[in-house]
Amino acid sequence: MDKFVDLHVHTVASDGSFTAAQLVKLARGAGLAAIAVTDHDTVAADRAAMAAGAADGLEVIAGVELSCDFTPTNIHMLGLFIDPADRALNDALVEVREYRARRNPKILERLEKLGMPLAAEEVAAFAQGETLSRVHIAHAMVARGYVKDTQEAFDRFLGKNKLAYVSRRRISADEGIALVHGAGGLAFVAHPGLLALPPRILEGMVFKLARAGMDGLEVYYTDHLPADTAFLKRLADEYDLLMTGGTDFHGRAKPGVALGVGRGDLRVPYDLVARMKPRLALARAKAAEATEAANEAKAAVEAEKEDGE
Repeated sequence: MDKFVDLHVHTVASDGSFTAAQLVKLARGAGLAAIAVTDHDTVAADRAAMAAGAADGLEVIAGVELSCDFTPTNIHMLGLFIDPADRALNDALVEVREYRARRNPKILERLEKLGMPLAAEEVAAFAQGETLSRVHIAHAMVARGYVKDTQEAFDRFLGKNKLAYVSRRRISADEGIALVHGAGGLAFVAHPGLLALPPRILEGMVFKLARAGMDGLEVYYTDHLPADTAFLKRLADEYDLLMTGGTDFHGRAKPGVALGVGRGDLRVPYDLVARMKPRLALARAKAAEATEAANEAKAAVEAEKEDGE
């Protein structure tokens, strides 16, 4: 019997509509074999989701979605199989969230100048987790009747380079890869088919990222066209990259996208997870060897200092 997964889902910890426990129950009801929790710039829901999955017989992969700078465009990066307690990753995520917290009032200032005042408390009411984002501002705009839906809010005001847009702090792609690897995970380019790059430019980007240590591509995705999927499969094969896939499920925050099937026809095989695990084990073994060698070198230097004294 074929098993299917959804390796790109969000909870209320970022901009999703469901808690970790609710998401696990939804996934079980949808007949999925595994999910990956990939909230934006936070791992706050990972451990709760893993605990709920263990209790309910669902494999839950700890993950995160990072916003990264990379020429010629910004990319989103999925970290899968990470350790949610990793100190370096959490420190970097705190910095990103603090920058966003400073950014949100600036967006509200711009909206007020456009005749759409919103109190910070109104926006916070739509954010049940620790990461307050433009999605929550969009919901508050809908509630006030400024726009008919969140899509209009982004299309006219909150989207990149729109009237109320304020840029955010992004880490570099190299830093993102290092953070994911340091947390024991695998790094993937999220929804590359949405980057709207010519095939030659996209392939060049994938080549550079592969050389930088990127582990794979999100080949299967809700809004990838069949031609996108075929092209990304070819790139993954050519550059020896892993493949992942998911719906980018947000619940009510992203209507029309269902867990496990996206807009109705997406099916991501469990075989992709099975292929990740040997690569993951090898990477972790190499990392452990490197750490051991570094510790031995440090100990040798300290021993020489003691001898010199």
